[in-house]
Amino acid sequence: QAQLVESGGRSVKPGDSLRLSCEVAPGIFNFYVLGWFRQAPGKEREFVAAISWGGGSTDYGDSVKGRFSIRRDNAKEAVYLQMVDLRPEDTAVYYCAARDTYSISQARQDYDYWGQGTQVTVSS
Repeated sequence: QAQLVESGGRSVKPGDSLRLSCEVAPGIFNFYVLGWFRQAPGKEREFVAAISWGGGSTDYGDSVKGRFSIRRDNAKEAVYLQMVDLRPEDTAVYYCAARDTYSISQARQDYDYWGQGTQVTVSS
């Protein structure tokens, strides 16, 4: 059974908004830092955002600050990435990830569980 399942990716136009969702297995959701990464063709996987176990701390990659926001819904055991003012350079496969400590990290090697990814394409 998949531990992390992303959804919500699709093709949009520049300036549009989009929300990605990630359903998290219960055993992971309650104790782990949750994050979003993305990978564009020919590029390395890039940190996008992360949120602490309690939801009180967040962190964002420089390229998305002010446009993207992350939140978690404890009741639904899910984490979301709200994206506004999307740009062509935001085109990538977006991955949900979980880390088995309480501290937020931007390093992909610090994350233990990964989803399969959801494609976001921004094009006019």
